[in-house]
Amino acid sequence: MQGSRRRAGTDGQPRTERAPVVAIVDDDASVRQSMLRLIRSFGYRAEAFGSGEEFLRSPTAAGTACLLLDVRMPSITGQASDDEERRARRAGAVEFLRKPVGRATLFDVLQTQTRQK
Repeated sequence: MQGSRRRAGTDGQPRTERAPVVAIVDDDASVRQSMLRLIRSFGYRAEAFGSGEEFLRSPTAAGTACLLLDVRMPSITGQASDDEERRARRAGAVEFLRKPVGRATLFDVLQTQTRQK
């Protein structure tokens, strides 16, 4: 990577100052915080937002490489239906992860979706 500095993260994963930005939008503060910690441990830059409106108003929105969005806000349900998955995919979702998301699954999806083409 030209022009970027790499350093090891707390989990030994390489980090870069130019790591892709992952945005988390979830109305549950505990989910936002745990996802922030997990995604940052993978070496990504991460930002969390309590609503879609908050995300869209932020300067982060334009530079986000991957958006993790809770589909049932503002109610905190944590479970999505098959119909919601079909609607999300028709609207452009590339992946549809159901809670609770496993660490390895999330890592693999982020690696695939943020890989520079």
